[in-house]
Amino acid sequence: MRLILPLIFGLGGAALLVALGLWQLQRLDWKEGMIADMASRIGAPPIALPRDPDPSADNFVPVSLNGRVDGRPLRVLGAWREGGAGFRIIAPVETEDGRRVMVDLGIVPLDNVDREAEVALTEDSLEITGNLNWPDDLNPGTPDPDGEIWFARDVNSMAETLGTERVMIVARNVVPEAGPVPVPVGLEGIPNNHLGYAIQWFGLALVWLGMTVFLLWRIRRRTI
Repeated sequence: MRLILPLIFGLGGAALLVALGLWQLQRLDWKEGMIADMASRIGAPPIALPRDPDPSADNFVPVSLNGRVDGRPLRVLGAWREGGAGFRIIAPVETEDGRRVMVDLGIVPLDNVDREAEVALTEDSLEITGNLNWPDDLNPGTPDPDGEIWFARDVNSMAETLGTERVMIVARNVVPEAGPVPVPVGLEGIPNNHLGYAIQWFGLALVWLGMTVFLLWRIRRRTI
């Protein structure tokens, strides 16, 4: 009886740790599939801007359009993984067929934002290639906008402020150059640590089994 309870406890704990490791392997398979799907979307040939794009079905889809900046852009302050600290310039763009959408023209350094924003207000027609995106920059600590300066790309709120559709294109290429340096949508920064977590859980399971064997050995020696 002295051996049965520790054995059950040890095997049960090891089984739980192994189950957590297997769950992480399932998550790894799901994450790799998601990343592969994103990569295939991002790298596909650009299409015309869909009439009614869907945030789930059309996220990351490459598009091309012609239009001009129609209104003063919003500036989103942040330290961006892709381009360092600076402002992302989110401009309202009127397309040739009369639609109004938002275009993330890219990042400008903090010390050049006034000059670059003026360049972004050019009257020239722009040829824009990029990806539809509904970024998720918001978190519980995000401050409210301060005039034209925002602290996250909130598609719905920005669309209401700029009077556009709830559609954002993250520019990959703009002709002629609009001032900001485009930061295309990419796979950088997507965490995929599930294999490491699985190895940790399996390692803990081995340690747990080793401790169980040692405990059983100690108990058995005391009873001899």
